[in-house]
Amino acid sequence: MFSPRSEPGPVPRSVPAGPALVAPPGWPSQVRPPDAPDWEHTATNWLLDICPPEYREYPGLRRHPAILARFAVLHVEAGQAAVQRGLSEVRGLLRDIASHTEVAAAVDVWQYEGARLLATRRAVGLVEDALRGQRYAARMADRFADRVADAG
Repeated sequence: MFSPRSEPGPVPRSVPAGPALVAPPGWPSQVRPPDAPDWEHTATNWLLDICPPEYREYPGLRRHPAILARFAVLHVEAGQAAVQRGLSEVRGLLRDIASHTEVAAAVDVWQYEGARLLATRRAVGLVEDALRGQRYAARMADRFADRVADAG
């Protein structure tokens, strides 16, 4: 027959003071998780790094990070459209001025850039959502992994 333990269980090494700060997969490493101290400042700096340098000259974008995030989304999406156009035109436009090997290398560059922009678009979207108030919760598997790491 089962009898409850009379002694207390093990005490975790660290007890979180409040809700855990969570950043979802794809969150940029240069940006602190939402609600961390100074996280919006790190988000603003990162977003300005993604945007054209001229965006730094607009004080309104620094004062309103959510608006800056929208500018960044549109800038990255424009880059994605340029990649798609480049891929669709590269073989036809370059075949008269470049060898097959050079054209294939150009295709590889476009594909690499497309993958990079896809990851950047996800990251910018996550930051934009967080700046608009969305928060993320740790998954149960993530919580379990944290407990295992703390117990070790």
